Amino acid sequence: MTFKEEMEKEGERLYKWRSYIPLLFLLLLPIALKNYEFIERIFGDRIGDLWEGIAFIISFLGFIVRCFTVGYIPKNTSGRTNSLIAERLNTTGMYSIVRHPLYLGNFLIVFGIVLFIQVLWFGIIVLAGYWFYYERIIFAEEEFLRKRFGDEFISWAERTPMIIPNFKNWRRPVLPFSFKTVLRREFTTFFAMTGTYYFLEITEDSFIEKDLSERNLWLICFLLGITIYSILVILKRKTRILNVSGR
Repeated sequence: MTFKEEMEKEGERLYKWRSYIPLLFLLLLPIALKNYEFIERIFGDRIGDLWEGIAFIISFLGFIVRCFTVGYIPKNTSGRTNSLIAERLNTTGMYSIVRHPLYLGNFLIVFGIVLFIQVLWFGIIVLAGYWFYYERIIFAEEEFLRKRFGDEFISWAERTPMIIPNFKNWRRPVLPFSFKTVLRREFTTFFAMTGTYYFLEITEDSFIEKDLSERNLWLICFLLGITIYSILVILKRKTRILNVSGR
């Protein structure tokens, strides 16, 4: 098997597990939390709070990128599937300025969380691991699209950056924005992101600062998130309220 074929096979295997591979980094989290909030300890609470706020904004921006992408795409082109599929090539909307907007969104979410934790070695390992497996996934995806769409894919790839957006290339999406599609497909991302920040804040309050004064507020926010998540799961699995034709 050639190196190219091996990369493609690895990418296809990783693609099936791409939603779960980041969970492996949780094994290192207990060690990282021993050095949690380095910025705050060195520069004080005010700078630490500002740093955490910026980190959350970066993650939220990543979530917005995902929502803005998913809200315009047609059915059977992008999403949480276990195999590579594409009935058509997305070249408008977010896909006109960057070839992999969903992975860009994921990166921003993870990057924000890494900044929030404030542990250098942990951040380096997470981001290096992120690049390692997404590099292979992207390689497999693009090989699939090249074989599927030929010159159309090559032409689009030549003018569209892989990860860093070129906003001058913007082309208006063919389909209108669908908020229902965003709710149906992105509620898991939102819950995972906010749940992670909740866990980190509770860890800080309970074990590092020994301050439980804000714990009830965070608990209320987390319970509200669980409630919304549960409602959307029921609506998705038991009804067709969130279904949109062609999405």
